[in-house]
Amino acid sequence: MAPIPAPPAPDSPDSTALRLRAPANRVSRRAIRYWATRAAAGWLVPVGSQVLSIAISQAALGPRLIAVIATAVLAGAHCTVMPQWRYRVHRWETTPTAVYTQSGWFDQERRIAPISRIQTVDSERGPFEQVFGLANVTVTTASAAGPLTVKGLDRDVAAALVDDLTRVTEADRSDAT
Repeated sequence: MAPIPAPPAPDSPDSTALRLRAPANRVSRRAIRYWATRAAAGWLVPVGSQVLSIAISQAALGPRLIAVIATAVLAGAHCTVMPQWRYRVHRWETTPTAVYTQSGWFDQERRIAPISRIQTVDSERGPFEQVFGLANVTVTTASAAGPLTVKGLDRDVAAALVDDLTRVTEADRSDAT
């Protein structure tokens, strides 16, 4: 087995090689409100069913009231902490040679895709993203790890990113496999 070569010195000609690092750009600040709204919508069913249970059941009120209060506190914490945390983690960047992404909140992931490996670039906006003026950009490569996705971009930033990546990948004549 061949030894793994040492990384190039910062001032060497090969120092422009791709390296996994934190991307420079954050997603849109509106993504915080979007993620909080989606989280709140997800909590409507458990909190609503507990409140309905209190309203229609003749069973002891105390334990059910404690459960609904605990659920509401947990929901409030989730809707407050998670969007802020995700905003601090989610990042993206493009360079003339690669696309960098970082995402997640508990399970965080950094990915890099060389421009020469890009096969498709897509933009997607669901109904909630449209309300918040957001869009998602997906960069598909031949990688078994799947596509790189940047969620929570400003709609105009996403459109410019798709245009730029499309132009750059059209100019790159390699086979992207």
